[in-house]
Amino acid sequence: MAGKWAPETWRSKPIRQMPEYPDATALEAVEARLRAFPPLVFAGEARALKASLARVAEGNAVLLQGGDCAESFAEFNANNIRDSFKVLLQMTVVLMYGAGLPVVKIGRMAGQFAKPRSDTHETQGQTTLPSYRGDIINGIEFSKESRTPDPQRMLQSYSQAAATLNLLRAFSHGGYADLHRVHGWTLGFVERSPAGEKFRALADRIDEALKFMEACGIKADNPQVKEADFFTSHEALLLPYEQALTRVDSTTGDWYDCSAHMVWIGDRTRQLDGAHVEFCRGIKNPLGLKCGPSSDPDELIRLIDILNPENEPGRLTLIARMGHDKVGSRLAPLVRRVQREGRKVVWSCDPMHGNTIKSTTGYKTRPFDRILSEVRAFLDILPSEGAYAGGVHFEMTGQNVTECTGGAEAIDDLGLADRYHTHCDPRLNASQALELAFLIAEGLKASRLNGQDHRRAAAAAG
Repeated sequence: MAGKWAPETWRSKPIRQMPEYPDATALEAVEARLRAFPPLVFAGEARALKASLARVAEGNAVLLQGGDCAESFAEFNANNIRDSFKVLLQMTVVLMYGAGLPVVKIGRMAGQFAKPRSDTHETQGQTTLPSYRGDIINGIEFSKESRTPDPQRMLQSYSQAAATLNLLRAFSHGGYADLHRVHGWTLGFVERSPAGEKFRALADRIDEALKFMEACGIKADNPQVKEADFFTSHEALLLPYEQALTRVDSTTGDWYDCSAHMVWIGDRTRQLDGAHVEFCRGIKNPLGLKCGPSSDPDELIRLIDILNPENEPGRLTLIARMGHDKVGSRLAPLVRRVQREGRKVVWSCDPMHGNTIKSTTGYKTRPFDRILSEVRAFLDILPSEGAYAGGVHFEMTGQNVTECTGGAEAIDDLGLADRYHTHCDPRLNASQALELAFLIAEGLKASRLNGQDHRRAAAAAG
């Protein structure tokens, strides 16, 4: 049985992916400053997200979670935030229209600064330095000064997250997300793509539907038409930062990590006795848990029971990241066991992290056809096991980058160098993300029908 929890109990547990700060006193001073800062999000917002995710768990909504692999200080500006938000709005419309369900929108934004690394150090020539772990920890430049973990970076991360949240709230509720603006969400370079043409046709149909609604007397200023609920998330990796932003909710007395509405545990830090699981079990935010090819069904059930002991729908999202060649054999046993044990979770597909390869030109990339293949398999496997394929979790940007090969633009290995801007992992560009949305919408529709068939067959057999 787990012992009594407090925000600091993780410090007595074994921890992975923790940087080595050379100055413990400086680290403590930064943590103290962060504890005095206002929360970035509020407990009521996190509860609203959990309620929305409960609808996904019940098969009555779709989860769309996307954004940067790692936010950077250098690329922080309003245009980049706006363009990523635009793409997520476009994807939302495609999913809503295609799947016929509301969409829960969560950005990998306003806090996605820290990244887990396979190796603690990187060697170039004769020089070995600490690996880059995200701008909240150290710099990407290969120098001793840049790569030395600096706690002051947490303060800059907080400021950037606060500014990003401020802008996202303005976009969500200030009229920018109004469905009457649906044509204005298309970025210039996307408009000329096959996905852009499909979206333009869809936007025309939405315009017609809105005019029909207004003719029926439904006012154009309805909040469901003019506004969008939008939430933030990131991997809860750098625990000193997460603890410093954990607060007691004055209305319930519960602890919430107020750095984001939702946080998740990565595939590298999901140890049953580890610090990250210990920290996350005590906060009341909706949680995510990455499930990779090494995930064991028995261990997964134990993790679910630690993180969601009351079996609340919406509390826990299982994010499958298997890889296109492993999803068929590794995902079904997990789903089957979770279903058999009656655990109420959201199932989401991360088709990015299991499909990372090195191109012939030396760039880290993700082939778009492998991403689509994993999504298709996910949408087939879940209903075949009696579960609901709840949504997708992916890395994307509104910038016109060339980081993932393939798609309608047919980016090849040589083309990666044209606009390869990521600080860490390769991202889908806006056109590829929109292409993915159309596939998911079609797949979700088929998956729901498939799931209904399986449920009818099970009822008849019973």
